[in-house]
Amino acid sequence: MLSGSADANVEFSHLCQLLARLGFEERVKGSHHIFTREGMEEILNLQPKGGKVKAYQVKQVRNILVKYRLGETDVD
Repeated sequence: MLSGSADANVEFSHLCQLLARLGFEERVKGSHHIFTREGMEEILNLQPKGGKVKAYQVKQVRNILVKYRLGETDVD
């Protein structure tokens, strides 16, 4: 995901699982899945499209992961 080579081909359920493992809390309102994390001002608002994540939303998530250096030691 960090390479950006498959932004249009990321499974929505897989990204939700990744965010949960990185400490994000999810709440759902309709088709909107809102992810927040303590210590972060940004909010991720994701909507599935055909079981996938929209490419621009994958880019938003990647930017957050890089900015906060998440995943380097947060996930086993």
